[in-house]
Amino acid sequence: MPEVIINGAEGRIEARYHHGSNPYAPTALILHPHPEQGGTMNNKVTYALFRTFVNRGFNTLRFNFRGVEKSEGRFSHGEGELSDAASVLDWMQVYNPNASQCWVAGFSFGAWIGMQLLMRRPELDGFISISPPANMYDFSFLAPCPVSGLIVQGDADQIVTKLSVDELVQKLSLQKNIVVEKKIIEGADHFFTNKLDILVRHVDNYLVTKAQGKKTSLRA
Repeated sequence: MPEVIINGAEGRIEARYHHGSNPYAPTALILHPHPEQGGTMNNKVTYALFRTFVNRGFNTLRFNFRGVEKSEGRFSHGEGELSDAASVLDWMQVYNPNASQCWVAGFSFGAWIGMQLLMRRPELDGFISISPPANMYDFSFLAPCPVSGLIVQGDADQIVTKLSVDELVQKLSLQKNIVVEKKIIEGADHFFTNKLDILVRHVDNYLVTKAQGKKTSLRA
């Protein structure tokens, strides 16, 4: 899992990248939680998402937003972090010009950034959104949501309210040709303490289901 340094708007972006063996392997970009609340690319949920995509044969990358560890710059309240994600996606596309699909997955703050990226980059084919903070940030930009995806939340989440996520899913599900699946993990808190294996199972099952519906290079 080599370290890579990517040039962003504020300087160097620190990342970890796994390159799949299939030249047509899909790509996945993984986004971590809030930088000012201890979020890094080594967050347990972020890393679990990374490994899940790697195990399904994706070219997979996770990185630190600006101002986190070796990434240069300062926290920018979302705008700069979205720019970071776009720069990293550009890098992935240069190195994977034959990728069969392109996905984004994020946890908490990273889910908010990831879903904004969906609206900016039409080449994205799917998303995984873990504990999207719909009670803390504005998601009205998803009008309409351009692709289908999966949202997962714990029913004991002490940070993101279940009602706010329910309303988000309901809004997105009204859109024609868009299917947003929602999975609730019983007893799971915001960080999926002692429930990470269940979270991984839901994400993996979703990827398998999507692979069966399309001709992709996802590993069965």
